[in-house]
Amino acid sequence: MDSVQSRFTQLSGALSRQIIGQSQLVERLLLALLADGHLLVEGAPGLAKTRAIRELGKRLEGSFHRIQFTPDLLPADLTGTDIYRPQDGSFVFQPGPLFHNLILADEINRAPAKVQSALLEAMGERQITVGQKTYHLTDPFLVMATQNPIEQEGTYPLPEAQLDRFLLHIRIDYPPVETERQILALARAEAVAGIGTPGSASLEPEVQRLSVADLHQARQEVFALHLADNLEEYLLQIILATRRPQPYGDDLAGAIQYGASPRASIALDRCSRARAWLAGRDYVSPEDIQNLAFDVLRHRVILSYEAEAGGMTVDRLVGELIARIPVP
Repeated sequence: MDSVQSRFTQLSGALSRQIIGQSQLVERLLLALLADGHLLVEGAPGLAKTRAIRELGKRLEGSFHRIQFTPDLLPADLTGTDIYRPQDGSFVFQPGPLFHNLILADEINRAPAKVQSALLEAMGERQITVGQKTYHLTDPFLVMATQNPIEQEGTYPLPEAQLDRFLLHIRIDYPPVETERQILALARAEAVAGIGTPGSASLEPEVQRLSVADLHQARQEVFALHLADNLEEYLLQIILATRRPQPYGDDLAGAIQYGASPRASIALDRCSRARAWLAGRDYVSPEDIQNLAFDVLRHRVILSYEAEAGGMTVDRLVGELIARIPVP
């Protein structure tokens, strides 16, 4: 294992010790970082979503900023705005919180559409436009947005164009009892050490921060990882089946209103390579593609009214497609 992979292994281990019981969240965070994409996390309050990206920020060269989305938020609260200077009559651009490396968009669906749309250009093109000027964002730039699935009042569903810009959409659940016992032990240890307040120290031994140069090297290795031609065809067939599922069963005909966009193909390709690289392999396996298909497609496929009325879910549909599409 080379040095860059070793550093990512150390990073994964350090995050797992601080974010107990959410191994999938830790892995997906690293996949988003390696694949240069954004993450949408859905889960009940208290499941370490905020803690996860904050701990990642401590171990990555760059800056972290949390944005609490509320109904009264304005687009300029994200992007920044031109400030008038009366002493010389000029305008000076004051950057907003999007000019950080790691962004936590907490409860993103609590802000109205005009605020959510402020993220579209930032997430898609890594730049923002204020007035007549365009400003490039910092590199790396990763948005982890959270939304609470149990509250609907006072929320604004994310538009499809916004959802499509997220590399992955993951759902996390409550930990089992043994894991929760470990969480209690960690919380007690932190309380005894006086941890838990902003700027406090960590129980975790000092971990070398991952540099931007290391991240760029890791991404180059990930994108160069071998993907066999037959596996690439398998990946594409999964995506195409979300647009035309009829060949895989009459029961799936008419189940989909809109299939996944080409962004889904790119996301599944990049994330499959990143997962294989994190595992120390120099090739992508069918299991990498199957494992990530749910998180890549969950927010990109829109079911028909008839399918939803019949109890179909996107996860169930993706599971059926994976079971029916021949594995090379």
